[in-house]
Amino acid sequence: MAGRPQHGEEEFFVTHPYDESPVGATSWATAGQVEAAVAAASGAARECASLPAHVRAEALEHVRRRLDEEAETCAELITAESGKPIAWARVEVKRAVSTFRWAAEEARRFVGDVQRLDTDPAADGRMALIRRFPRGPVLGISPFNFPLNLVAHKVAPAIAAGCPIIVKPAPATPLSALHLGALFSETDLPPAMLSVLPVPNHRAEQLVDDPRLPVVSFTGSGPVGKQILRRIPDKHVTLELGGNAAVLVCADYPNRDWAAERIAMFGNYQAGQSCIAVQRVFIEAPAYADMAARITEQVKALPSGDPNDPSCKVGPLINADAAERVQAWIDEAVDEGAKVLCGGTPREGSLIEPTVLANVRPDAKVLREEVFGPVLVLASVDDFEAGLNAVNDSRYGLQAGVFTESLPQAMLAHRTLDMGGVVIGDVPSFRADQMPYGGVKASGVGREGVRSAMDDYTVERVLVLPDTL
Repeated sequence: MAGRPQHGEEEFFVTHPYDESPVGATSWATAGQVEAAVAAASGAARECASLPAHVRAEALEHVRRRLDEEAETCAELITAESGKPIAWARVEVKRAVSTFRWAAEEARRFVGDVQRLDTDPAADGRMALIRRFPRGPVLGISPFNFPLNLVAHKVAPAIAAGCPIIVKPAPATPLSALHLGALFSETDLPPAMLSVLPVPNHRAEQLVDDPRLPVVSFTGSGPVGKQILRRIPDKHVTLELGGNAAVLVCADYPNRDWAAERIAMFGNYQAGQSCIAVQRVFIEAPAYADMAARITEQVKALPSGDPNDPSCKVGPLINADAAERVQAWIDEAVDEGAKVLCGGTPREGSLIEPTVLANVRPDAKVLREEVFGPVLVLASVDDFEAGLNAVNDSRYGLQAGVFTESLPQAMLAHRTLDMGGVVIGDVPSFRADQMPYGGVKASGVGREGVRSAMDDYTVERVLVLPDTL
């Protein structure tokens, strides 16, 4: 907290989702520690805003370098607390390294704009200097599925923009965030610029409501995000609330093996616990039977089980309760007539066998809601236009993938799909950490991606000057 480790009065253990073995212990932040962290962040806001760009950039570069040095240790920590297969945990660490690299670069080039005002006679002899300034301290609330990189996506742009930030990590996965806080304590940043506060979810309202934290950045479930938005209408809020990501496969797409491999992998990577994991798969009718067989074959071949095994691609869900919910949704769809192409067997603890369903009712939860588990739903569509309509038939709008090599189809998809992002020739699970990332409709408001988040954490301020200097 505020640059130095502290312990609370109530200890709790973090357990491995795969076998429930203890992997570490920490403590809940006390009410007094929460108050001290918020007061420190608020009190240091002006100091943080005025930090030279090179100081912020050098601190971010230091953390990037230290994460790179400790990559394997960090990956093992991610796997231990989240159950993410070690192969994917290593990818997450690499992405976090890149996130901090981008932030260090953006801190150095986060400049304003000059606008001439004599385009109108009333403003002859004037010019405008437009710069962005921090809104103030940020509250970043992060989820369990990316316990390092999604924390990085809160912290890195805040530091780059000159905003103090308080991070509330997911209760199931606080250890990676705490380790990141320890790396920042090695820098020359003001100690109050970053605090990591493990608090139970029911105590987060105190932080959300606090007027000294004018910016709230939340990644998590839709109901919680909507509740936050209703609670604090006068704050600047960014929400990334997930989705039920879809792909559309065109009948004339030539590389069906590639499409099937990517759909199978990224419908099930991290046990489907990703906001942009493939969930809905729409295939033009002439290719449906062939693609369904290819996808099912690829899903069956995915190694699953112990996430510590380097060959494992599909590990456990975060806990048995999550697995029980996903199993119930699968069973409900089957009871209503869905056909199981593979998987569908009873869960084993927190493990769900990768499952492919067809003939799913339009109102089934596995189709309408975010399953957040290793489940793919396949459906045939008559043509490209029908496929676009099917992709759009969702209350979510995060990202979509379209397997086509037609430039006109790609441009039509970009114009038509009501999504935050459209990925051509690949799955919606593709994300480059520097690009704008976020959704529309029930998928949230605002954008992540380092520069986009910096814009969200800051506000434009105009300085009108005489153009005669």
